[in-house]
Amino acid sequence: MSDDVGGRPGAIDAVPQPNEYDQVVDPDVDLHDPGQQRETRPREWDLVLSISAGGVLGALARYGVGTAVPHRADAFPWSTVLINATGSLLIGVLMVIVLDLTSPHRLVRPFLGVGVLGGYTTYSTFAVDVQRLVLAHRPMVALAYVLTTVLTCAFAVWAAVVLTHGSARLVVGARGRRRRHSRRRR
Repeated sequence: MSDDVGGRPGAIDAVPQPNEYDQVVDPDVDLHDPGQQRETRPREWDLVLSISAGGVLGALARYGVGTAVPHRADAFPWSTVLINATGSLLIGVLMVIVLDLTSPHRLVRPFLGVGVLGGYTTYSTFAVDVQRLVLAHRPMVALAYVLTTVLTCAFAVWAAVVLTHGSARLVVGARGRRRRHSRRRR
């Protein structure tokens, strides 16, 4: 403490409160933004368990696809493309259903999106596959793989969003037509 801090006589040095550093805070969280301050609240065990259980299921599914469609280290990794493209497609469908069409339980999105699909998709394997192809002196195959993966996954998400919204409109429209038709018959 000092009597002269920041040019103000009698000011006291800032002393952190005992509980100020008790929590781990994500460095990406802006503590001055009230909307982001929510991210610093204590973690909830049901959320962690939900994500963990989903991650196990997703990783097992990824392992199954990788085993069913194996590839050599110097060959084009179709299994990883298949995994990431189908995962991207499912993420697109899930986000439309969860965010636009329904109001599910708060653990549905973390379980399916972060857990199952996060455990299923594998961008770390994608990076390792690229490295292996380059080390095997197959840089053009590596480049083709990068472009194929990025474009396929982006298209899969876009197509999933468009088709899921379109399907929802068809279902809602069909329900409305059935209701109008049943009212006329009465």
